[in-house]
Amino acid sequence: MPDGPDSLAAFIERGPVRDLSIAVVNRTRPQPIQEMVEETFGGRSIGVDELDVPDAEADQVVLLDGDDVVATSPLAVLEDEILLVNSDLYMTGAKALGDVTLPDVFANLDETPFRVRGYPASGSEKLPLIMISRHIEQLAWEHGSGRLRSSFQRLSRLDDERGTRTVYETVGNTDVDVHVYGVPDWLPPESFPGVVHAGYDGEFRTSWFVVFHTEDPTAETAALVAEHIGDNEWDALWTFDDDRIRTINRYIERTL
Repeated sequence: MPDGPDSLAAFIERGPVRDLSIAVVNRTRPQPIQEMVEETFGGRSIGVDELDVPDAEADQVVLLDGDDVVATSPLAVLEDEILLVNSDLYMTGAKALGDVTLPDVFANLDETPFRVRGYPASGSEKLPLIMISRHIEQLAWEHGSGRLRSSFQRLSRLDDERGTRTVYETVGNTDVDVHVYGVPDWLPPESFPGVVHAGYDGEFRTSWFVVFHTEDPTAETAALVAEHIGDNEWDALWTFDDDRIRTINRYIERTL
């Protein structure tokens, strides 16, 4: 990624086109579970199918690039982490730091731009973004140092969502340098262990990002970048590529 992008949206770009699809293999779970898989991946222009494969394990979800298997996750893991999870579990703190396991089929969708819709158009398309966000926050907390930059569009979300505020207070009480961004319709108290960046226009209002960056070459880092493009509709991408993460971090540091 070259230096000097003119917007966060520039990071959500299409690289080489991959012929990605999802297949549920030898499903024994009820039909509504299959429908949940289809809805969850429906905003990503990724086909979802069912396959009966002799001698293969039942209830597996595979990510395919053409005919090649990229990743496999048990369907039960997707149920526990995303399909049967309500976003309220993250907002209230019931799904806390340390509780998130990123299924391999989701992790391997990195560098894949997609579009998602929120409620009421879809009840589940945004959930992967919420899960990826908590995964990145969890990486920062587990590492205990580095820098975590997160945009909330409205800073009042840190007041309204008890679980989210607890996450950022917990991470901020480590040696992680926490920075939060958004429209200042509410400001954290002086005791909040992070730096507040507030603005009323542009990317303060339209961006959703969670970026964990550190100079430690042994650390696992990650970034989610999403841009609000319509009524509760987002273009998004996540990455584990350290060079891209550094560039995203540098853009936010210099621009917001």
